[in-house]
Amino acid sequence: MSSFTSPLQFLRGLLALLTIPPLTGAVCLAAMADVRWFRKSKAAAQQFPRAWGRLLCQIANIHVRVEGGEQLDPAKPYIFIGNHASMADIMAFSGHISHDYRWIAKKELFAIPVFGAGMKAVDFIAIDRSHGREAIQSLNAAAERVAEGASVILFPEGTRSSDGRLQPFKTGAIMLALKAGVEVVPVGFNGTHQAIPKGRLLSRGGAVVLRIGAPMSISAFKAKDKQELAGILQQRVAALLDECHQPLPHEQSLS
Repeated sequence: MSSFTSPLQFLRGLLALLTIPPLTGAVCLAAMADVRWFRKSKAAAQQFPRAWGRLLCQIANIHVRVEGGEQLDPAKPYIFIGNHASMADIMAFSGHISHDYRWIAKKELFAIPVFGAGMKAVDFIAIDRSHGREAIQSLNAAAERVAEGASVILFPEGTRSSDGRLQPFKTGAIMLALKAGVEVVPVGFNGTHQAIPKGRLLSRGGAVVLRIGAPMSISAFKAKDKQELAGILQQRVAALLDECHQPLPHEQSLS
């Protein structure tokens, strides 16, 4: 398969890539100004990352459809759990999911000038991905934020899939879900790998479907059940994926 269907798509992919830095900077500055001087609402400021994702999808010729969103209660916090097939996952989810949620990002990103301040302005949640006491403390703090009403999205595979197929779920994200104690919502990202495969920077465009599953209570699970829960959630996400994204038969969730 060729990387691009047409010279026009190549140009659209290139334009989207070149747009990311200035658009991200503009969105961060707008969010900071809005929170500090205008509406002063972090919830209202979520419109800026949404505009970022929607505009990038439009430029890159990625057409997003959301299925199952009617199952969500706008007043409830959730932990969204999805497969991670492409950097287009972030663009598509940011631009087309209206539920009030926050991204979790490694703490080092918050130290980047303008970008870090913009993430703080829209209430993104920092987490320490190292090992030791600091990592545990940051995990507990993130869980408290979710329990207090901040929905988040997690990718338990830990990295983007190289072939677009669902990979084993690691238990770090599962522990955050267990500590927070809110309902978990599986999400299937379909078509994002085809749009921007791992290892490529330019979009091929195409159709993307975000399938939202039914919210699932995990209150019956304890920390000792994290591996079992990882397997169950992986199956819930797999049920929302097209055949080309299904995990290979021998793949199971790993700690």
